[in-house]
Amino acid sequence: MKKFALLLVMALLVPLQACAADEKWKEGTHYTVLDEPATEKPEILEFFSYWCPHCYQFEPLVKDIKEKVSKETKFNKIHVNFMGFTSTDIQDDATRAMMIARAIKQEDELNSAIFDYIHKQRASVTGMKDLRNIFVVNGVDKAEFDKMASSFGVNNMLKKNNKTLEQYRQYVRGVPNFIVNGRYQAQFTSDMSKDEIVDLIVWLSKKD
Repeated sequence: MKKFALLLVMALLVPLQACAADEKWKEGTHYTVLDEPATEKPEILEFFSYWCPHCYQFEPLVKDIKEKVSKETKFNKIHVNFMGFTSTDIQDDATRAMMIARAIKQEDELNSAIFDYIHKQRASVTGMKDLRNIFVVNGVDKAEFDKMASSFGVNNMLKKNNKTLEQYRQYVRGVPNFIVNGRYQAQFTSDMSKDEIVDLIVWLSKKD
């Protein structure tokens, strides 16, 4: 009997918790609904730049988001090329490097290495040569990097990255920027904590 009563209480709490989350996050304040079709499956797009200091600071939050979303939720970084820190060509080179890292299944580690190179070491990326050196220092074979850089697969991934950027470019005027399930764009208020930012994006990933 006690077990049944406990299960009943837990069952009642679930919808109450959902209502509390609905009351906390407000359309127009914490997110906007885009005039775009929803994705078939849960998906989080993080639009970012390696040169953006705020994106660098967001990396620990990204890690938390990935750990808290459902296994069905796809998280995908989209590197932008419109920042004023350096040329479009060099930003596209960095996107290509990210795709190499993705292809060899070392994206998280090598993303961190590029971020650290720019923001921690205060070093300049002037093209693929610098990016290759970052990869080599972090254990990637130089010949493999060169081979992957011009591969069909990496070229396709680069095109897909830029196509996604173009698709949402009208909404993405700065970074970091999160678009969830194809139609929800997260908005962060100045009083939000890091945990609340994570919770908002996780909550959006559950919306239809």
